[in-house]
Amino acid sequence: MRTERNLTRLDRVFARLDREPERPAHLDVPEMSRHRIALFAGTLAFYIAIVWAVLITSWLVRLDWQVMFFRPYQQWPEIHAFVDYYVVLGQRGPTAVMVAAWLGWRSWRQHTLRPLLALGVSLLLLNVTVGAAKIGMGRLGPHYATTIGANEMWLGGDIFPSGHTANAVVTWGILAYLASTPRARRWLSALSAVTSLGVGMSTVYLGTHWLSDVLLGWAAGLLILLALPWFEPLITRSEAWILGRRDRWFARLGRTAATRRPVGPPEVLTPPASGRAEPPAREPVAAPRTRAPAYLAPGPHTARSDRTPVTPAGSRRPPHADRHPRGAAPAARPVSGG
Repeated sequence: MRTERNLTRLDRVFARLDREPERPAHLDVPEMSRHRIALFAGTLAFYIAIVWAVLITSWLVRLDWQVMFFRPYQQWPEIHAFVDYYVVLGQRGPTAVMVAAWLGWRSWRQHTLRPLLALGVSLLLLNVTVGAAKIGMGRLGPHYATTIGANEMWLGGDIFPSGHTANAVVTWGILAYLASTPRARRWLSALSAVTSLGVGMSTVYLGTHWLSDVLLGWAAGLLILLALPWFEPLITRSEAWILGRRDRWFARLGRTAATRRPVGPPEVLTPPASGRAEPPAREPVAAPRTRAPAYLAPGPHTARSDRTPVTPAGSRRPPHADRHPRGAAPAARPVSGG
Protein backbone atom coordinates (compact mmCIF):
# COMPACT_ATOMS: atom_id res chain seq x y z
CA MET A 1 0.00 0.00 0.00
CA ARG A 2 1.45 3.39 -1.05
CA THR A 3 1.43 6.16 1.51
CA GLU A 4 2.17 9.86 1.02
CA ARG A 5 5.33 11.28 2.53
CA ASN A 6 4.77 13.63 5.44
CA LEU A 7 6.12 17.10 4.68
CA THR A 8 8.63 18.44 7.15
CA ARG A 9 8.80 22.05 8.26
CA LEU A 10 11.68 22.70 5.83
CA ASP A 11 9.64 21.25 2.95
CA ARG A 12 6.76 23.59 3.76
CA VAL A 13 9.14 26.56 3.86
CA PHE A 14 10.54 25.75 0.40
CA ALA A 15 7.03 25.18 -0.91
CA ARG A 16 6.09 28.70 0.14
CA LEU A 17 9.13 30.09 -1.69
CA ASP A 18 7.77 28.88 -5.03
CA ARG A 19 5.70 31.23 -7.17
CA GLU A 20 1.98 30.63 -7.15
CA PRO A 21 0.58 29.62 -10.56
CA GLU A 22 -1.80 32.59 -10.57
CA ARG A 23 -2.85 35.50 -8.40
CA PRO A 24 -4.76 34.40 -5.27
CA ALA A 25 -8.47 34.95 -5.68
CA HIS A 26 -8.96 36.52 -2.24
CA LEU A 27 -6.19 38.71 -0.88
CA ASP A 28 -6.75 39.83 2.69
CA VAL A 29 -7.14 43.60 2.38
CA PRO A 30 -7.78 45.37 5.71
CA GLU A 31 -10.88 47.52 5.85
CA MET A 32 -11.62 50.66 7.82
CA SER A 33 -13.69 48.94 10.49
CA ARG A 34 -15.18 50.55 13.60
CA HIS A 35 -12.38 49.14 15.72
CA ARG A 36 -9.75 50.67 13.43
CA ILE A 37 -11.58 54.00 13.34
CA ALA A 38 -11.69 54.05 17.16
CA LEU A 39 -7.93 53.33 17.31
CA PHE A 40 -7.26 56.05 14.76
CA ALA A 41 -9.31 58.60 16.74
CA GLY A 42 -7.57 57.66 20.00
CA THR A 43 -4.11 57.88 18.43
CA LEU A 44 -4.94 61.25 16.89
CA ALA A 45 -6.10 62.56 20.29
CA PHE A 46 -2.84 61.32 21.85
CA TYR A 47 -0.87 63.09 19.07
CA ILE A 48 -2.65 66.38 19.71
CA ALA A 49 -2.19 66.03 23.49
CA ILE A 50 1.60 65.57 23.14
CA VAL A 51 1.88 68.63 20.91
CA TRP A 52 -0.21 70.71 23.29
CA ALA A 53 1.80 69.57 26.32
CA VAL A 54 5.04 70.65 24.66
CA LEU A 55 3.60 73.97 23.47
CA ILE A 56 2.49 75.01 26.95
CA THR A 57 5.79 73.80 28.52
CA SER A 58 4.05 71.37 30.83
CA TRP A 59 5.46 68.59 33.01
CA LEU A 60 6.37 66.67 29.84
CA VAL A 61 8.98 69.31 28.95
CA ARG A 62 10.40 69.15 32.47
CA LEU A 63 10.66 65.36 32.07
CA ASP A 64 12.51 65.88 28.80
CA TRP A 65 15.13 68.00 30.57
CA GLN A 66 15.49 65.57 33.44
CA VAL A 67 16.19 62.69 31.05
CA MET A 68 18.64 64.85 29.14
CA PHE A 69 20.57 65.78 32.29
CA PHE A 70 20.59 62.12 33.33
CA ARG A 71 22.68 61.37 30.21
CA PRO A 72 21.93 57.67 29.69
CA TYR A 73 24.91 57.24 27.35
CA GLN A 74 27.17 58.06 30.31
CA GLN A 75 25.27 55.86 32.76
CA TRP A 76 25.56 52.72 30.57
CA PRO A 77 28.53 53.25 28.25
CA GLU A 78 29.00 49.50 27.70
CA ILE A 79 25.98 49.31 25.37
CA HIS A 80 26.85 52.40 23.36
CA ALA A 81 28.34 50.46 20.42
CA PHE A 82 25.30 48.17 20.19
CA VAL A 83 22.86 51.08 20.28
CA ASP A 84 24.78 52.84 17.50
CA TYR A 85 24.10 49.86 15.23
CA TYR A 86 20.59 49.19 16.47
CA VAL A 87 19.37 52.71 15.71
CA VAL A 88 20.02 52.02 12.00
CA LEU A 89 16.76 50.03 12.04
CA GLY A 90 15.01 53.39 12.08
CA GLN A 91 16.90 55.04 9.24
CA ARG A 92 14.95 55.53 6.03
CA GLY A 93 17.45 54.27 3.47
CA PRO A 94 18.56 50.88 4.86
CA THR A 95 15.13 49.88 6.17
CA ALA A 96 13.32 50.88 2.97
CA VAL A 97 15.73 48.80 0.87
CA MET A 98 15.36 45.71 3.08
CA VAL A 99 11.57 45.88 3.29
CA ALA A 100 11.21 46.69 -0.43
CA ALA A 101 13.27 43.60 -1.31
CA TRP A 102 10.97 41.38 0.77
CA LEU A 103 7.78 42.98 -0.57
CA GLY A 104 9.14 42.78 -4.12
CA TRP A 105 9.44 39.02 -3.72
CA ARG A 106 5.89 38.97 -2.35
CA SER A 107 4.67 40.89 -5.38
CA TRP A 108 6.41 38.47 -7.75
CA ARG A 109 5.08 35.41 -5.93
CA GLN A 110 1.45 36.57 -5.79
CA HIS A 111 1.32 38.28 -9.23
CA THR A 112 0.32 41.61 -7.69
CA LEU A 113 1.87 45.02 -7.18
CA ARG A 114 -0.12 45.78 -4.03
CA PRO A 115 2.73 45.16 -1.50
CA LEU A 116 5.11 47.55 -3.25
CA LEU A 117 2.40 50.15 -3.85
CA ALA A 118 1.30 50.00 -0.20
CA LEU A 119 4.90 50.57 0.90
CA GLY A 120 5.23 53.50 -1.49
CA VAL A 121 2.01 55.12 -0.26
CA SER A 122 2.98 54.70 3.39
CA LEU A 123 6.44 56.22 2.86
CA LEU A 124 4.91 59.10 0.91
CA LEU A 125 2.47 59.81 3.75
CA LEU A 126 5.34 59.58 6.22
CA ASN A 127 7.42 62.15 4.34
CA VAL A 128 4.53 64.56 3.96
CA THR A 129 3.06 64.43 7.47
CA VAL A 130 6.18 64.00 9.60
CA GLY A 131 8.25 66.30 7.42
CA ALA A 132 5.64 69.06 7.59
CA ALA A 133 5.39 68.72 11.39
CA LYS A 134 9.17 68.86 11.80
CA ILE A 135 9.54 71.99 9.71
CA GLY A 136 6.40 73.64 11.03
CA MET A 137 7.25 73.33 14.75
CA GLY A 138 11.03 73.78 14.39
CA ARG A 139 12.07 72.33 17.74
CA LEU A 140 15.75 72.09 18.68
CA GLY A 141 17.26 68.86 19.96
CA PRO A 142 18.94 68.25 23.33
CA HIS A 143 22.44 68.87 21.96
CA TYR A 144 21.43 72.28 20.58
CA ALA A 145 19.14 73.50 23.41
CA THR A 146 19.68 77.12 24.42
CA THR A 147 17.49 77.72 27.50
CA ILE A 148 17.15 75.25 30.36
CA GLY A 149 13.51 74.32 30.95
CA ALA A 150 12.25 75.80 27.65
CA ASN A 151 10.36 73.80 25.04
CA GLU A 152 12.82 74.98 22.31
CA MET A 153 10.02 75.45 19.76
CA TRP A 154 10.05 77.68 16.65
CA LEU A 155 13.85 77.92 16.65
CA GLY A 156 14.59 76.27 13.29
CA GLY A 157 15.06 72.68 14.45
CA ASP A 158 13.68 69.53 12.83
CA ILE A 159 13.41 66.80 15.47
CA PHE A 160 9.77 66.98 16.63
CA PRO A 161 8.43 64.33 16.03
CA SER A 162 11.22 61.76 15.88
CA GLY A 163 11.73 60.66 12.28
CA HIS A 164 13.65 57.50 13.28
CA THR A 165 10.78 56.35 15.49
CA ALA A 166 8.02 57.12 12.98
CA ASN A 167 9.98 55.45 10.19
CA ALA A 168 10.52 52.32 12.29
CA VAL A 169 6.79 52.11 13.08
CA VAL A 170 5.77 52.47 9.41
CA THR A 171 8.51 50.44 7.73
CA TRP A 172 8.28 47.40 9.98
CA GLY A 173 4.56 47.79 10.62
CA ILE A 174 3.77 47.55 6.90
CA LEU A 175 4.90 43.92 7.08
CA ALA A 176 2.18 43.21 9.61
CA TYR A 177 -0.35 45.19 7.59
CA LEU A 178 0.34 43.04 4.49
CA ALA A 179 0.52 39.71 6.34
CA SER A 180 -1.35 36.83 4.69
CA THR A 181 -2.78 35.17 7.80
CA PRO A 182 -4.08 36.48 11.14
CA ARG A 183 -1.40 34.56 13.01
CA ALA A 184 1.38 36.12 10.93
CA ARG A 185 -0.21 39.54 11.43
CA ARG A 186 -0.16 39.15 15.22
CA TRP A 187 3.47 38.02 15.31
CA LEU A 188 4.64 40.72 12.94
CA SER A 189 2.69 43.39 14.82
CA ALA A 190 4.43 42.43 18.07
CA LEU A 191 7.82 42.34 16.34
CA SER A 192 7.37 45.76 14.71
CA ALA A 193 6.17 47.26 18.01
CA VAL A 194 9.25 46.00 19.88
CA THR A 195 11.58 47.15 17.09
CA SER A 196 10.12 50.67 16.93
CA LEU A 197 10.12 50.92 20.74
CA GLY A 198 13.80 49.99 20.82
CA VAL A 199 14.65 52.51 18.08
CA GLY A 200 12.86 55.31 19.97
CA MET A 201 14.62 54.51 23.23
CA SER A 202 17.94 54.33 21.37
CA THR A 203 17.58 57.93 20.21
CA VAL A 204 16.83 59.03 23.80
CA TYR A 205 19.86 57.06 25.05
CA LEU A 206 22.13 58.73 22.49
CA GLY A 207 20.76 62.17 23.37
CA THR A 208 19.60 63.02 19.83
CA HIS A 209 15.88 63.31 20.76
CA TRP A 210 13.73 64.40 23.64
CA LEU A 211 11.43 61.82 25.16
CA SER A 212 8.41 63.74 23.87
CA ASP A 213 9.87 63.53 20.33
CA VAL A 214 9.78 59.76 20.56
CA LEU A 215 6.21 59.68 21.90
CA LEU A 216 5.02 61.88 19.04
CA GLY A 217 6.96 59.76 16.52
CA TRP A 218 5.18 56.60 17.68
CA ALA A 219 1.82 58.31 17.33
CA ALA A 220 2.68 59.69 13.87
CA GLY A 221 3.74 56.30 12.51
CA LEU A 222 0.71 54.53 13.98
CA LEU A 223 -1.65 57.08 12.42
CA ILE A 224 -0.23 56.30 8.98
CA LEU A 225 -0.66 52.55 9.40
CA LEU A 226 -4.22 52.94 10.70
CA ALA A 227 -5.14 55.24 7.79
CA LEU A 228 -3.83 52.95 5.03
CA PRO A 229 -7.21 51.23 4.33
CA TRP A 230 -8.55 54.59 3.15
CA PHE A 231 -5.92 54.49 0.39
CA GLU A 232 -6.65 50.93 -0.77
CA PRO A 233 -8.93 52.10 -3.65
CA LEU A 234 -6.12 54.34 -4.86
CA ILE A 235 -3.67 51.42 -4.65
CA THR A 236 -6.07 49.21 -6.63
CA ARG A 237 -6.57 51.80 -9.38
CA SER A 238 -2.82 52.43 -9.59
CA GLU A 239 -2.12 48.71 -9.92
CA ALA A 240 -4.73 48.32 -12.68
CA TRP A 241 -3.30 51.32 -14.55
CA ILE A 242 0.29 50.05 -14.32
CA LEU A 243 -0.62 46.51 -15.40
CA GLY A 244 -2.73 47.89 -18.26
CA ARG A 245 0.16 49.99 -19.50
CA ARG A 246 2.43 46.95 -19.27
CA ASP A 247 0.04 44.77 -21.30
CA ARG A 248 -0.35 47.43 -24.00
CA TRP A 249 3.42 47.84 -24.21
CA PHE A 250 3.95 44.08 -24.56
CA ALA A 251 1.21 43.89 -27.21
CA ARG A 252 2.84 46.73 -29.14
CA LEU A 253 6.20 44.99 -28.98
CA GLY A 254 4.58 41.77 -30.22
CA ARG A 255 2.96 43.50 -33.20
CA THR A 256 6.22 45.23 -34.08
CA ALA A 257 8.14 41.97 -33.95
CA ALA A 258 5.52 40.22 -36.09
CA THR A 259 5.67 43.01 -38.68
CA ARG A 260 9.44 42.99 -38.89
CA ARG A 261 9.92 39.21 -38.88
CA PRO A 262 6.92 37.53 -40.53
CA VAL A 263 7.02 33.81 -40.06
CA GLY A 264 5.01 31.69 -42.54
CA PRO A 265 3.95 28.06 -42.32
CA PRO A 266 6.68 25.51 -43.10
CA GLU A 267 6.74 24.17 -46.64
CA VAL A 268 5.92 20.48 -47.07
CA LEU A 269 7.84 18.60 -49.77
CA THR A 270 5.81 15.89 -51.54
CA PRO A 271 7.44 13.09 -53.59
CA PRO A 272 6.65 12.94 -57.35
CA ALA A 273 3.89 10.73 -58.73
CA SER A 274 6.31 8.15 -60.19
CA GLY A 275 7.50 7.22 -56.70
CA ARG A 276 11.13 8.05 -57.41
CA ALA A 277 12.68 10.88 -55.53
CA GLU A 278 13.87 13.61 -57.82
CA PRO A 279 17.46 14.66 -57.40
CA PRO A 280 17.81 17.98 -55.75
CA ALA A 281 18.18 20.90 -58.08
CA ARG A 282 21.73 22.02 -58.47
CA GLU A 283 22.64 25.53 -57.75
CA PRO A 284 23.69 27.52 -60.80
CA VAL A 285 27.43 27.59 -61.21
CA ALA A 286 29.06 30.73 -62.42
CA ALA A 287 30.78 30.49 -65.80
CA PRO A 288 34.55 30.05 -65.59
CA ARG A 289 36.68 33.00 -66.31
CA THR A 290 38.23 33.10 -69.78
CA ARG A 291 41.82 34.10 -69.97
CA ALA A 292 43.18 36.25 -72.74
CA PRO A 293 45.12 34.19 -75.31
CA ALA A 294 48.85 34.30 -74.83
CA TYR A 295 50.92 36.06 -77.53
CA LEU A 296 52.67 33.57 -79.84
CA ALA A 297 55.42 34.52 -82.17
CA PRO A 298 54.66 34.03 -85.90
CA GLY A 299 56.20 31.17 -87.80
CA PRO A 300 56.41 27.43 -87.25
CA HIS A 301 57.06 26.25 -83.74
CA THR A 302 60.23 24.24 -83.46
CA ALA A 303 61.45 22.10 -80.63
CA ARG A 304 64.02 23.52 -78.31
CA SER A 305 66.54 20.91 -79.37
CA ASP A 306 66.28 22.07 -83.03
CA ARG A 307 66.88 25.71 -82.25
CA THR A 308 70.23 27.27 -83.16
CA PRO A 309 71.96 28.64 -80.13
CA VAL A 310 72.03 32.35 -80.20
CA THR A 311 74.44 34.38 -78.23
CA PRO A 312 72.55 37.04 -76.37
CA ALA A 313 73.23 40.61 -77.28
CA GLY A 314 75.86 42.26 -75.22
CA SER A 315 77.45 38.99 -74.16
CA ARG A 316 81.21 38.91 -73.80
CA ARG A 317 81.47 35.36 -75.03
CA PRO A 318 82.71 35.13 -78.61
CA PRO A 319 80.39 33.46 -81.04
CA HIS A 320 81.13 29.79 -81.79
CA ALA A 321 80.51 29.07 -85.42
CA ASP A 322 81.30 25.40 -85.00
CA ARG A 323 78.84 24.90 -82.14
CA HIS A 324 76.13 22.41 -82.97
CA PRO A 325 72.74 22.09 -81.50
CA ARG A 326 72.03 19.42 -78.95
CA GLY A 327 71.19 15.99 -80.27
CA ALA A 328 73.01 16.44 -83.65
CA ALA A 329 76.11 14.43 -84.41
CA PRO A 330 79.18 16.56 -84.65
CA ALA A 331 80.80 16.76 -88.12
CA ALA A 332 84.06 14.97 -88.62
CA ARG A 333 87.01 17.22 -88.40
CA PRO A 334 89.54 17.06 -91.27
CA VAL A 335 92.73 15.43 -90.41
CA SER A 336 95.61 17.62 -91.24
CA GLY A 337 98.74 16.16 -92.61
CA GLY A 338 101.59 15.66 -90.46
